[in-house]
Amino acid sequence: MLTIKRAKPRDIHFEGDINPYTHGSVIVSFGNTKVHITATVEESVPLFLKDKKQGWVTAEYSMLPGATNTRSKRERTVISGRSQEIQRLIGRSLRSVVDLKALGERSITIDCDVLVADGGTRTASITGGFVALSLAIKKLLKDGMIQNNPIKESLAAISVGINKENEIIADLNYAEDSSCKTDMNIVMTSSGKFVEIQGTAEDGAFSREENNSMLDCAWNAIQIILEKQNQVLK
Repeated sequence: MLTIKRAKPRDIHFEGDINPYTHGSVIVSFGNTKVHITATVEESVPLFLKDKKQGWVTAEYSMLPGATNTRSKRERTVISGRSQEIQRLIGRSLRSVVDLKALGERSITIDCDVLVADGGTRTASITGGFVALSLAIKKLLKDGMIQNNPIKESLAAISVGINKENEIIADLNYAEDSSCKTDMNIVMTSSGKFVEIQGTAEDGAFSREENNSMLDCAWNAIQIILEKQNQVLK
């Protein structure tokens, strides 16, 4: 029988506008996990969008050498498969809540650099990436670069899993993630729609009941995250 061990995210903190040289910036913390995120606006679009009268939102992700207990090498010329997967996830998640035509022919790049990795770095990057993106959009509106806010609704993400004691845990730290039998990364909008569900059975298949229980836990936890986002954006 499933029980709830932790239904809420770890302690969440957003420190916004920490970089004076970018249009939007934030350091987001979920427990011990910390990610530095910037949003940079460029007055151009990729070649495949030339003359399409729309903008683009993309992301880059990297783990800094001291982010984990063993030093990882900097990704200077070759990006690891894991980093490519995560930055594509961040980019398509953020694009799902942006009206790219309202953005105009400009690009916004979300750079996510993990300072401390204790689980949930991709979900923290998506959640913090939305804050950095929103701050950049506010600056574009204030400067008269765009007339209407292209952000359609808020976006947040969280991890959730089931440990070997059949306990559901929201916002897994590294130790919890590495020992659980099932884990998920879930990206949702403020209206309750799913953008991405990444579910994996690490130790035996999971049932539909377990799947639904994890989704319910994630939805409740994401409401808390959305409120934290709103507070920093105000």
